[in-house]
Amino acid sequence: MILGAVVLLGGGLAAAETTNSERATVIVVVGAPGEEEYGRNFAEWAGALSKTAGKAGAKEVVIGLETNKAAVDREQFQQALAAEPKDGAGELWLVLIGHGTFDGKEAKFNLRSNDVAASELVTWLQPFRRPLAIINTASASAPFLQKLSGTNRVVVTATRSGGEVNYARFGQHFSSAIADPEADLDKDGQTSLLETFLMASRRVKEFYDLEGRLATEHSLLDDNGDGLGTPPDWFRGVRAVKSAKDGAVLDGFRAHQFHLVRSEAERKLSPETRARRDALESSISKLRETKRGLPEDVYYEKLEAMLLELARLYEAADK
Repeated sequence: MILGAVVLLGGGLAAAETTNSERATVIVVVGAPGEEEYGRNFAEWAGALSKTAGKAGAKEVVIGLETNKAAVDREQFQQALAAEPKDGAGELWLVLIGHGTFDGKEAKFNLRSNDVAASELVTWLQPFRRPLAIINTASASAPFLQKLSGTNRVVVTATRSGGEVNYARFGQHFSSAIADPEADLDKDGQTSLLETFLMASRRVKEFYDLEGRLATEHSLLDDNGDGLGTPPDWFRGVRAVKSAKDGAVLDGFRAHQFHLVRSEAERKLSPETRARRDALESSISKLRETKRGLPEDVYYEKLEAMLLELARLYEAADK
């Protein structure tokens, strides 16, 4: 059973192998349903995320499902964030499930009590330096991406603009894809946030195509801090292959390093090793983007140094 503002501590092997400093937290905020059918859907999506968080051994906080606590949803949301460590290797996953609005200036996530504006959430998240994944599955959610984008953050929205105000189905498919082996595009035994985003987006598109309906939601992902976002159809596999007209750096690399449920091999890495590995892979990716502007010998010299350090990291981990 899921209760409003309940903290569930996942057990099992994953929890035993995970220290507090690297343990992920999943905060799921369920907003105002509007209609009974939507309420049932939102509870189902939150339940799927709860199951996955338990499998991951994550700390979980669920807000918004206890019928007699509607007036305190906003307060509990703010308190849950305030109680979380602001530093460390453990990822904080914030998932908003519900409806949203946009008046042309400010986007809001609709709670059963007072709504939360994107600008307010900016303030609440400002102290965090740990890795953040912010997934807003609501309608009119795109302005949240523009405001919340930042360093060491992945922001996902169900829509590409504040004008997409119809009921969004992205949350349904996101909550199921995050634990679906079919979403593991690179077949490394774990499903990343990027892969979850891509699978959920594909299933949303399939729904509208099969129904013969005009799509009223188009998801975006931002993980490079520029607040622009990249749509799912720009990816082939886990790499963005299209080029932005203004030369903007494409997203996806950092999101592919976020895993809620890690593979056995990934769990064996220490937080320090994993952080250094991620930094090296990021540097290699950036180096490849500058390949055309470097002399060939300089490029390969830098690449070799990084690849050798990466190999030494894995060799040490195996020992």
